[in-house]
Amino acid sequence: MAGHSAADDADAAEAAAQTGVTTVGAKKTPGPAATAATAATTAVPKARIGAVEPGELAVRPGEEPWTAQEAEDARAELLSEVLRLREEITNSEQALAGLMRDSGDGAGDDDADTGTKNITREHELSLAANAREMLSQFERALQRLDAGTYGLCENCGNAIGKARMQAFPRATLCVECKQKQERRY
Repeated sequence: MAGHSAADDADAAEAAAQTGVTTVGAKKTPGPAATAATAATTAVPKARIGAVEPGELAVRPGEEPWTAQEAEDARAELLSEVLRLREEITNSEQALAGLMRDSGDGAGDDDADTGTKNITREHELSLAANAREMLSQFERALQRLDAGTYGLCENCGNAIGKARMQAFPRATLCVECKQKQERRY
């Protein structure tokens, strides 16, 4: 082995005495071909053709499979949220239209009045953008439910878990992948 010296042996012996470990195993990094093969086996499955039975939706080991009633309840909750968010967006857009129309009527307003109008307008814009993003997430969850990929992690392809999907129906990542994602940011 190139670059191996008696000092390296002494350091290794000292480390072995401290930790009790006598051999060190190096993890090999897979090459491009192995990485592609691994990615192909862990990728999220494609949508299934035809109707998907509730019992075929993904669950974690030890969880009961989805019943028809649970799947229907999930669909009803998703649809209810989609309708609520669409109504919220419509109301927000109407409020924004009124705020934009009134923004020209600033004659005689002092700086505080102008600032208040700007803050109100920014707040409405923020609420509308948030509602649109949530609407997109709920619509996507409905598509995943129809495609049979509801409950599968979009990152690793493992089951997200029925309990998590019932608590947070628009989830797209399992707890482990979500924790990894949050640590990165």
